[in-house]
Amino acid sequence: MHPLWPYLPPTSSRSEIPRRDVLSPANVAPARSPLPESMTLLQEFQQDIAHAKRMAPPRSTAGLYRIACSVELLFLIDTTGSMKPYIDAARKQVRDIVAEAQKAFLEEALLRVAVVGYKDHADIPNIQFLDFTPDTVRVKQFLDTLVAATGGGGDSAEDVLGGIRQATNASWSQEARCIVHIADAPPHGRNLHDMTGSGRDCYIEPGSEPHRLTYEPLLNQLVRLNINYALLRISRDTDRMASAFSTVYKTAHAEVQLHQSNRYYGDFQAGKAFGSRAYVKNSVAAVLQFEELELGTTFHSLKHLVGKSISSSVSRTVGRLSSYGNVTTGKRTKPPARLTVVGEEEIPMMVPVENLSPQWDNHGWFDKRLVVEGLCPDLVMHSAATFYDMMTQDDQMGLSPIQLVIEARSKPFSQGAMRTAAYARIPSSTGRFVVKSFKKQGAQIANLAEHMQCQAMCKAFAIEFNALLGGLYREYSIDFIITAALTSKSSTGVRQEYISLEPYINGTYVKYNGNQGYVNDNNFDPSNQAAQAFSHFTFERSQGQLLVNDLQGVGNLLTDPAIQTKDRNRFKLCGTNLNEEGFKFFMATHNCNHLCHLLRLRSNKAMLKEGGILQFRTYWPNVESMNYCSNKLCRRILHNAADNKSAIYPGYWCDSCKPQLYSTIEKRICLELGQTHRHDLSKFFHESQGEALPSKCPLHPNADLIEPRPIGFGFPLGFYL
Repeated sequence: MHPLWPYLPPTSSRSEIPRRDVLSPANVAPARSPLPESMTLLQEFQQDIAHAKRMAPPRSTAGLYRIACSVELLFLIDTTGSMKPYIDAARKQVRDIVAEAQKAFLEEALLRVAVVGYKDHADIPNIQFLDFTPDTVRVKQFLDTLVAATGGGGDSAEDVLGGIRQATNASWSQEARCIVHIADAPPHGRNLHDMTGSGRDCYIEPGSEPHRLTYEPLLNQLVRLNINYALLRISRDTDRMASAFSTVYKTAHAEVQLHQSNRYYGDFQAGKAFGSRAYVKNSVAAVLQFEELELGTTFHSLKHLVGKSISSSVSRTVGRLSSYGNVTTGKRTKPPARLTVVGEEEIPMMVPVENLSPQWDNHGWFDKRLVVEGLCPDLVMHSAATFYDMMTQDDQMGLSPIQLVIEARSKPFSQGAMRTAAYARIPSSTGRFVVKSFKKQGAQIANLAEHMQCQAMCKAFAIEFNALLGGLYREYSIDFIITAALTSKSSTGVRQEYISLEPYINGTYVKYNGNQGYVNDNNFDPSNQAAQAFSHFTFERSQGQLLVNDLQGVGNLLTDPAIQTKDRNRFKLCGTNLNEEGFKFFMATHNCNHLCHLLRLRSNKAMLKEGGILQFRTYWPNVESMNYCSNKLCRRILHNAADNKSAIYPGYWCDSCKPQLYSTIEKRICLELGQTHRHDLSKFFHESQGEALPSKCPLHPNADLIEPRPIGFGFPLGFYL
């Protein structure tokens, strides 16, 4: 219970002179110690967290960056006569591609290249193949043997499927895999092209070509091999092929994008169906990518697109590796055993979701009632010493016990790979919330509590970041929502499931960066600029001890961050913590913007290369004290705390929470020894502190607080005043 009690401000219907029979701050000395029940609850959860951290098995991420950046790139090239300019360019530029990839990935990438050239069935040779090799000289020599000549098939379609079959038989062994397909003609079969007229396709019926190949089994094999597919579009003749191939990848939860010049692009956009980028972002983390891109007339465009394809492969590879961790043996690093067999990655479990607009003001619409208890960050004020205390150890991020009743929807509106999200609200608050639940059992309160502490650490970084930018750069100020780590209880008091409760963010949700090297390339969005600079700032401000990334949210209000740590014992329960490998993923793709320069950040990707020496800004001014909103479920950073202080209720309150203190007042009466006392309780205040409305009078601990009754029930007149 909070140490102070709330009261209504004087109104015209009440006397301006304080009454001795009405409780007020002037005549009540509040107790400052928490309730024994709260202390017991806090101690219990703290023991659970400490035990979980002690029992957590070692999780080594050493070598993860090198593994993820070991890329296999297969060029699948139509080598008929019309492709001659592209083959000639490839001969000249393959070495540059490899060199640029090495530089982009901090000289740690092992790039192996394979080439499949195909013509049509009547050509000899029909297929030319170089298996994967890191030897760029050998690749160049093989490309010199490819001769672009008029096909001998006598039609426009080519043996694309034969080329794909050869690609599936290459010696794929690395984790990041990508096919770059360069073609201006489609495969045989009316289901893969829209060409009309006699002689355009000699094997018009699907499966009638000499090897009886059809595209679905071949594309499904690519999916099982976890191969990303980049089709470099040259003409409209391949549009239907791209659409058909993308459909197979959609079914595998891949992120799929057709080029806007594709004649089927409109259908793809209208459907926004299974596999579209919008679907993937709002449902499960994509493991694979299929993307159709436009190829220019020179190979310069191809180099850029190859780099993009490699980056996408790396990002998705890290997602799979970090899900299981990895092990190191001596000086060599290898993925876990279950990843050595291709295609064994676990497909995310899907659950039914509803697509309904939330009815926030309709209590009856929320059809699930949760009685919960748990923890929230004990954030009150950020002083000059707060940041250094939090940097010292995680235990400096205090925890506060909380008990609530939550009204929620029984069916989620969204899901990720591990959790579902459902609309929720608190009975006495107008605030909007989201309840996140794990799809599978096994998670503990410790996992949620560590994630909660991660967000508290990020808020401390945000205050420092905002203060250094100053008022002239207020548009770049950021904040993080706060979460509560809770466990629901059955009617018998038995704990049932672990959940988190966090504010619902209304607006367009944007991913700014990831913990695997992803960077949002919208350089005109101030929120994106702030997010990228903030991640770099956290690495610099902590002197290379921490780095906050995996940033997303609405505008400058962010959620679900990840913290990469040099100390492997910090945030060890968070699967998104890739330790020093996480530093590499961020710095390899980060480009400093004007905010980085304004903050005089010195660290860069070159310093993270083997043998490099990190350099940081050496002087950081102390920031002024800042307050957080006193609502434990809000904790917004208050830039003008003086304007947010209540004359009656303790603490500081944001513009959204402050009015609710007075709008939820309920009157209670204490009748003790013939004396009457009126006590005005704010339901929102007590709910915001995670506690029930008090049932006993603070002046008379043995007396109950009861609701007023209508006049005429035999109580003295003073009872009703």
